[in-house]
This record gives sequence, C-alpha cells and structure tokens, in this order.
Amino acid sequence: METMESPAELQLAVRGMTCASCVARVEKALKKVPGVDDASVNLATEQATVHGAALDADAIVAAVAQAGYEAAPLRRGQRHVPEDEGKTGLPSWWPVAAAAILSLPLVLPMFGQLFGTDTAHGWMLPGWIQLLLATPVQFWLGARFYRAGWKALRAGSGNMDLLVAIGTSAAYALSVYQLVTVPAGERMPHLYFESSAVVITLVLLGKWLEGRARRQTVEAIRALESLRPESALVRRGGQDLEIPLEALHAGDVMVVRPGERVPADGRVLEGGSHLDESLLTGESLPVARTTGEPVLGGAVNGEGLLLVEATKIGTDAMLAHIIRMVEDAQAVKAPIQRLVDRVSAVFVPAVLLISLVTLLGWGLATGDWQQALLNAVAVQVIACPCALGLATPTGIMVGTGVAARHGILIKDAQALETAHAVRTVVFDKTGTLTEGKPRVVAVEGGDALLELAWAVQQYSEHPLAKAVAQAAEERGLRLPAAFDAGALPGRGVRARVGAAKVYLGNRRLMQETGAGIGLWEAAARRHEADGRTVSWLAVEEGGKVDVRGLLAFGDRLKPTSAAAIARLKAMGVDAVMLTGDNQGAAALVARELGLSRYVAEVLPADKAATVRALMAGNGGGGGGDKRGGKVAMVGDGINDAPALAAADVGIAMAGGTDVAMHTAGITLMRGDPLLVADAIAISSATYRKIRQNLGWAFVYNVVGIPVAALGLLNPILAGAAMALSSVSVVTNALLLRRWTPEQREVAVAPVSSVSNVSTVSTQGEPTMYQLTVEDMSCKHCVGRVTKAVQEVDQDAKVDIDLPTKKVKIDSRADLDRIAQAIDAAGYPVSARS
Repeated sequence: METMESPAELQLAVRGMTCASCVARVEKALKKVPGVDDASVNLATEQATVHGAALDADAIVAAVAQAGYEAAPLRRGQRHVPEDEGKTGLPSWWPVAAAAILSLPLVLPMFGQLFGTDTAHGWMLPGWIQLLLATPVQFWLGARFYRAGWKALRAGSGNMDLLVAIGTSAAYALSVYQLVTVPAGERMPHLYFESSAVVITLVLLGKWLEGRARRQTVEAIRALESLRPESALVRRGGQDLEIPLEALHAGDVMVVRPGERVPADGRVLEGGSHLDESLLTGESLPVARTTGEPVLGGAVNGEGLLLVEATKIGTDAMLAHIIRMVEDAQAVKAPIQRLVDRVSAVFVPAVLLISLVTLLGWGLATGDWQQALLNAVAVQVIACPCALGLATPTGIMVGTGVAARHGILIKDAQALETAHAVRTVVFDKTGTLTEGKPRVVAVEGGDALLELAWAVQQYSEHPLAKAVAQAAEERGLRLPAAFDAGALPGRGVRARVGAAKVYLGNRRLMQETGAGIGLWEAAARRHEADGRTVSWLAVEEGGKVDVRGLLAFGDRLKPTSAAAIARLKAMGVDAVMLTGDNQGAAALVARELGLSRYVAEVLPADKAATVRALMAGNGGGGGGDKRGGKVAMVGDGINDAPALAAADVGIAMAGGTDVAMHTAGITLMRGDPLLVADAIAISSATYRKIRQNLGWAFVYNVVGIPVAALGLLNPILAGAAMALSSVSVVTNALLLRRWTPEQREVAVAPVSSVSNVSTVSTQGEPTMYQLTVEDMSCKHCVGRVTKAVQEVDQDAKVDIDLPTKKVKIDSRADLDRIAQAIDAAGYPVSARS
C-alpha cells in the first residue's frame, strides 16, 4: 500500500463495526497512532476521518486491523459503500430469510402455548431435528458475531457481537448438553435451541433494517452526485466534440443544449435561457441567464442554446463543494455524541458483569441454573447498544441532507447542533439585508435630468452609471446622443449633449465649474443624512453653468429582509444590524426593517470585536444579549470572515466570497435572509430528533436490563426488543425528511430603501393570468419580463410564448401590480385575461 505523504486529513472506509462500542474502540486505536491529532468514526456511514500534521496511511490501517476491523483509505470525495449495499450476487436480505426459515419450526411450539401446555408439547420437534435446524443458524448465519466478537477479545475489549455470541452460545450449549445427557426412555426436557436461533434471526433482521434505513439517510448526497453528467460537449477548433467530464479544462467553451445539464461552473459567452438550479440552491423557479452571467454546473438548461466558458471544474466546482460540505457534516461528531462515546466505552464490560451477577444470583438463590443462564442471556441480548450508537449520526445525516435540499449547507455537526440555541442573529447590512448594488432612489429634477445623466454616462462601466441606465430604462426614457465624453478622476464625468456641455459628479466638481448649488443644497443634505450618495448634474450653455438637479443613489433592501426579521422575532430570536453607515442612515434602514438594535459606523476590522462583545453580553448600539443563548453572524464578504469565525455560528450568504463561505459553519445557497430562520428551524428539528433518539436508547437500556435480570424477559423477547429499538431510532430520524420551511410572507422590494413596502401573502390560492406583452423580441426580453413579475411575487410561475407575445402567470399577487411591473420594465401590456 502506498503511504500518503503528510496530508492534513485522511478518510477511511471501516468494515466490521456493529455498535457504538465498536466506534469507540476504532477511535481509540486511531488516536494512538503517531501523528494523529484527532479522529472521528461514523457508524452509519462506516467511515472514519483522521486529522493530523503527518499521517501515515499504512500505520493507520494497521492500527484499525489490530483493533479487529478492516480499513482502506478513500480518495477525497469518494463515498464508501457499506457491505450490505455491495453487489454480492445475492439480495442483502437473504441471511435474514434463511435464518427465519430454519427458526420457524423451532418457534412454532411457542404459539401452541397459547392453547395449552399439552398442545405445545405435542408440537415439539424431536431434539436431534431441533439441533439440525439450530446449528446452521448458530454457526453459519451467525458466524459474523463470532468473528467480530473474537476480534474484540483479541483487542482486549467487548462489543455487541461479543454479547450476542456469548449469550446465544450459552443457550445452544445448554440445549446440546441436555440433549446428549438425557437418560434413555425419559421425557425430553425443554431445549432452548429456539432461543439461540430466534435471537440470531432477530439481530440479523435488525441489522438489515438498520442498513436499509441508513441508506436512505445519504439520499441527499446521491441526488447531488447524480447531477454530474458523464460527458461534456465542447467547441474546439470550430467543431463540437463530446469528451469525458474528466477531460474538461478551465477555459473550454461548453455547448449546453436545451434540456441538458451544465457540465461545470462557468460564464455565459453567448445565448440566453432559463436554468433550473433547484437541487443546487433550493430555488424552485428557473432563473434567467444571459451573456456575461454565471451558471452553476449541474443546473438544467431550459429553452435556449448556451455557449459557456468553463471557469471551475472538478473539485473546485460549486457542486463538488456542496457534496464535500454535506459529506463532512455527516462524518463529524456533534458535541452531544461525546456523552454517548463515554457511556459506550464502559457499556459492554458493565453488561458482561451484570450478566455474570444475574447468572450467579439466580443460580445460587433458586438452584435452577438453566433459568439462571437464560436470564443472563436475556441481559446480554437486550443490552446490545446499537440504538445508542445510531441515535446521533442518523439524526445528523438526515438533518444535513434535508437542509441541503432546501438550499442550506451545514459545514459540520457542531454548527447544526449549536444553531438551535441561537438567540441573537447579527446581520451585516450591505449584500446581506440589502442587494449590495446602488440604485437610483431619488431624482431631483425630473425625467429630463435622468435622460441627461444617462447620456453622459452611457459609455461608463461604473456601478453608478449602470444604476442610472437601469432607472432610465425602467421609466421608458429615450437615450440622447452624447459626444466628447470623458472621465474627471475623483470628481465625475462630462460630455457634450447637443450644443450644451453636461457635467455629472460630486460637490467638488460643481465648485470647480462655478455652478451655484444653493437651490439644491437642502435636498442634497437630506439625502446625505439618509446615507445616500448624491450626484449633481450641471449644464453649461453660453458660458454659464447652472445646476439642473441631482440624483440620489441608495442600496435597496432585499425583497425578503423585512419578513426575515419578523420571522426571527416570532421565533424568539433577536436581530442586530451591523453597518458602516452613519447613525441617521442606519436608523432609517432599521425602522424600515422593524429592527430595534443596530450598530452603526463600524469599521470592517471591528466587526469581529462587536460580535464578541455581543456574545459576552456587553453589546453595542442597543445593549447586549441579556437572555443568554448563542450568537450567529450573517455576512457575505471577505471583511465579514473574522466576525463569522468569532460568532458561535457563522452563516455565509451565497454569492459572496469563497473566504466567507469557508469560514462559516453554515452557507445559504440563495441570498435570501429568510433562509437564516430556516437554518435555525432545521437545527432545532434535528436536535429534537437526536434528543428523542438518545432518550429512547438510554431508557430502553436502563429499563430493559433490570427487567431481564429479574427474569421477566426471555431471550427471544429481548432480541425482538433490541431489534425494535435500533429500527425505531433510525425511523424516527428519517421522519426529519418531511421537514419543509414554513409558509412565508414576502416583502416586495421598495423603489427606495425606506418607503413603499408592500406584502404578498403566499398562503392564498394562486390565480392564473394571461397577458399580451408587446416589444418582446428575444430571450433577454423574456428574462426581463420574468424578473419583473418575480419581483412582485417571487413564487410566481411565468410561462412566455415569444412568437405570440402571450405571458401566462400563476401568482397570488394582484394583476394590476403585475402589469405595472411589466410596464415599468419597458414592455407594454396590451391585453389581459
């Protein structure tokens, strides 16, 4: 085997584990290997993750083998297939079926006892036939328990398999002894072959059901893996060639036909279409993509042909990143699991001691050593700690899987467990609660002024220039011709429009040109007090420069920001806003969002300190968190990374920087603040399931062992109860798959960041509208009309037939508001139905 050179992390497939004590023993063996700093073993996935500065794969595999198990290194991203999933040529249930067929004749007399002892004795099979039926169950189908138990003994410890092997062997041996020593002619005493055979059958059944249920917990990963196409169509040298996905390189031009999946992350070079990214981002509606816009690998292309430049491939792609985060979250232990590990480490030795005390106590007290042995066997069987070992990992696996399906990526189990206790959420403002891009929020001077500003900046790529162009297009204005355009660094721009020279820029530019600003000073001061950026527009004619008006730029709130804050409040979670804006601007946004706490004028370097102060209860801007609980930080930029790391739970917004996403414990795949409440909700639901599972497992053992020790439970019933406990724990965890986000109310983004907010309830029944929309000529127009409708109702379904200009809309919003939004986007609505 090739030795890996000093990796920071090594993943292993571990075979042979059956219970929580197995997990503890493998972890103990791994942590003893030189160079290993930490190790985590997951019973549900049968995988181990080892961390260290210098890891020797050979030494690690040898340590696992010495502990009595088999291990093999896995490549990064490779998923281990548990034994019962492997292709053995036979269905995985065949051992259970074989054991049941052989055990059924042995257990039939027990049913006869329902009708009287004589009937039951009449049904009893001859002893040698019972021996023939029980022996293959004990030593062939039950051989796995002997092998695993022997390995545990060699390693100086115990496990569930050892308990089953000792208990059933005792019942089997007692029966054989009585069979061969009964004097000739005497009535055959009761034999216990049915106890040993049925216990093994039930344990095998429990194992099969556990494996079947565990496979359902990894459906999220399988669904994501299925998004990877096996090949890509690329354009090279003027020809379209189909190549294996592994041969795709960054910079290749991918040809994505309608209905096909995008092979890798990229940027649209040519074409326009709608893409279904639902399995990647949780967004249920297709999103419009056109030239220059990014696309995600794994998304399904809609109606248009796209030429896409591959930018991120292989492990760098977003899909691979999502799969890796889900796998990591499912492989890492939650803090609550540490209690389980400590209990499991001493559980099996304690059970063996209790079993021995039960045997001696009953035997010495009653003289009936047969019954004493059966009671001891029942103690060993019912004490199998499978449910204890499955309680936490199955809950985490299902919770992270369902979260990923709804656009919430949970990086590790600690974040999943901690998020339920969050009582304060700190939001960065720009890009998190707001859209993060400037928009024209006020025009002082009318549409004529906006037309001139558009003309002056039509050749500029500056964000403010784009905002002016968007505002003018939304109002259906005409673009005047401009000449001799030029930038004035640090001050603004200038150009000639007709016979006049037009200046657009800051206060300094107005002073340099000698323009009088007195008439507009009050309006400018008002906008600046609200935290807006002001641009002045002046016109020079006949040697005189006059200010004609000004534009105010602001950042618009995201459509769901106000609803997100309201929902957090309803959940008992306080919200705090961090911003570098001045106090006046921060207060304005806070009022719009319904926030009572905010911290203004925060420098990027001070964000982490502010979060730590809130965690310590000292607070800022509005006081600390007096109620206790955890503090979460939500951000999207590089400057948010220290604060994300400092918080109890870091939550990164998608569309932000990779640094923020790697630092945070939770990543939201859509830039939707409502997902913050969803992340806390799924954490709470998962934590409840884990507590329920652990409570059931502990109660089951605490109650079951004394009942068996008192002779009130025979081995067969103990085996059935043991299997039921394990299956019930996994089944309870699987109920999490039914979790869905709450019905939400969506606040429609206002024209300015501080006014005209309305609400669209998504709880009523949608209505189907049909409109005729003019001036649509291409897929770009289709995307703009769709976007206009979804800004009114983000859940609206839009179907556009471009040749006939017919637009079908399934929405809960008012038709007049939808029509107004389409008109404002520059596409007149000529008919409604």
